[in-house]
Amino acid sequence: MSLKIHQDHSRFKAIVRGKIKANLRKYVQKGEMLGKKGKDAISIPIPFIDIPRFKYGHKEQGGVGQGDGEVGQSLGPGQQQPGDGHQAGQGEGEHALEVDITLDELAQILGEELQLPHIERRHNEKLVTQRIRYTGINTTGPESLRHFKRTFKQALKRQIATGTYDARNPVIIPTREDRRYRSYKLQDLPETNAVIIYMMDVSGSMGDEQKEIVRVESFWLDTWLRHQYKGLEARYIIHDAVAREVDRETFFHTRESGGTMISSAYKLCRDIILADYPKSAWNIYPFHFSDGDNWSADDTRQCIEMLRNDILPSVNQFAYGQVESPYGSGQFIKDLREAVGAQQNVALSEIADKDAIYNSIKDFLGKGR
Repeated sequence: MSLKIHQDHSRFKAIVRGKIKANLRKYVQKGEMLGKKGKDAISIPIPFIDIPRFKYGHKEQGGVGQGDGEVGQSLGPGQQQPGDGHQAGQGEGEHALEVDITLDELAQILGEELQLPHIERRHNEKLVTQRIRYTGINTTGPESLRHFKRTFKQALKRQIATGTYDARNPVIIPTREDRRYRSYKLQDLPETNAVIIYMMDVSGSMGDEQKEIVRVESFWLDTWLRHQYKGLEARYIIHDAVAREVDRETFFHTRESGGTMISSAYKLCRDIILADYPKSAWNIYPFHFSDGDNWSADDTRQCIEMLRNDILPSVNQFAYGQVESPYGSGQFIKDLREAVGAQQNVALSEIADKDAIYNSIKDFLGKGR
């Protein structure tokens, strides 16, 4: 019975996985379809089909074929009179079953559907941390590591062997010789750490629709990179003519009315990397989103100079996503393509609307860097 339950559960999980894969593009494009996100899991609505089942009728009715009747006469209780009720509709109703799936499983599905390569980590980025590994049981040790179950069993065995155990009064009193303790050793474990530095233009030309696109896409970027790395940090920079670091909530809910100087964000990004994330120990991913408008050609040249000299030599990949806006010129991505577009650790993507997020994710993550 236990084996059958396990098989049924595995089959159900496979069905759920298949449903999510079949509807992945819809989930990506419509971020509101993703439900409550926990620490390690997220709720996703998937379509399901009701299982057919028999329903008993009222006892006062006769059996099948009993009584008089005419062709076309209704057979159920509550027979409808002419003019009552509503016209019958066509097609089946929509049903949804909300299931919980781990973010790790969601990342695997994303990778399979988009055919994303696993990230090639830099060879010099490993950090060594120590972890306690319990290796066995010992007769000595500190009281904080006493193994209560083993101690109890040892005392019980001793009392039974010596004839002091009384089944009518089963009191077990461990002695010093009965005590058992966990033994451990420190194990060196290599870890790979990564940081995403999100930058977004919040000037007047970036509206709520553009910021919603950034929010949805950043969720999937986070999900994939957390699947690839044990430790992932996220930093958030907003900018108009001036850049500042903020928390995640402020990042997605701030709107300014000033002009745009992209170089201010790149300067702050460069300073954060230099201060907190040496390239010998970190995998670094700056992601910048804007509508392509910049204050001047001189500021764009300054951005490109910082990218070439300071940012690109230190990061795994720099990614720029240009969100289409009716107020933005869209020029910045053209300048980036001409200046640094050919470099291996640069990914550029134009995001016209929510439907374009799916392909944009592949633009950013498809290089496996």
